[in-house]
Amino acid sequence: MAKESSQEWQEAEPHRVVVIVDENSNPFELGCATEVFGLRRPELGRDLYDFRLCSPEPRTLMRDGFFTLTGVAGLEAAEEADTLIVPNRPDTEVPRRPAVLDAVRRAHARGARLVGFCSGAFTLAEAGVLDGRRATAHWQWADDFRARFPSVRLEPDVLFVDDGDILTAAGSAAALDLGLHLVRRDHGAEVANAVSRRLVFAAHREGGQRQFVERPMPDLPDESLAPVLAWAQERLDAPLTVADLAGRAAVSPATLHRRFQAQLGTTPLTWLTRERLALACRLIERGEPRFEVVARRSGIGTAAHLRSLMRRETGITPSAYRSRFGPGVK
Repeated sequence: MAKESSQEWQEAEPHRVVVIVDENSNPFELGCATEVFGLRRPELGRDLYDFRLCSPEPRTLMRDGFFTLTGVAGLEAAEEADTLIVPNRPDTEVPRRPAVLDAVRRAHARGARLVGFCSGAFTLAEAGVLDGRRATAHWQWADDFRARFPSVRLEPDVLFVDDGDILTAAGSAAALDLGLHLVRRDHGAEVANAVSRRLVFAAHREGGQRQFVERPMPDLPDESLAPVLAWAQERLDAPLTVADLAGRAAVSPATLHRRFQAQLGTTPLTWLTRERLALACRLIERGEPRFEVVARRSGIGTAAHLRSLMRRETGITPSAYRSRFGPGVK
């Protein structure tokens, strides 16, 4: 999770998210942005974001001519964005429009948050805002990206990179991971979990999880971890161990480790720790004032361990988290 404060992104009015759509843009990532930031959330009792699409042309032909996008705002809408999601497209060797790159540079100069999904990292790099910064992109373009933008610190084997005011995601579904990460960063774990439930998508995959690159399919794929994960999530306050999880899954601890790495990109112990931290965050958001109770009910143990874990994983203390995402905070 980001070490920077998320308070700067919380506004009295809904945070303005603008997506630039350009010729040959990918519909999938556009759909991800719309699902996460564009839909109304009446079950939450408030709008999370003010969402708009914009384009440098009145008619924009999407990837491979699948459809033509019309009726969206002009590129001037990017000037009002608090968060600007830049164009991505498969023809990474084709330069972006100068007007689009200028809009990205102006947004960065005035302090807007910039987001690139998949090949959107190429747009950010062309605009010059990634020089000396961390970023990721789809693994299949890693070599080309490094060759063209050697000053960017590319991390090609992760789902997404949060570098404060510039965030990038690897291909396709990682756009949803980064989108939910931003919701969590802006509005807390409880709201992010509510959005993920609407999407029927995993609530939290860490940005550092490895991308799923091409590899031979196993002859007998592992069984789903879903049953043991659901069982553990109902017992986070208990002193669960990796051996307990393995016993529930009726496999050896070594086999369980292999399945976690293959299916979730992490270890059982790391997953368990992050689930407990997510539960602790939800308890704070729901108004539990006693951190020792939060620590006990989430299985973290002590208030001191809770403070240490939250500092390590979120960069802030439990008290700071409560001031930003506790009851009554808008």
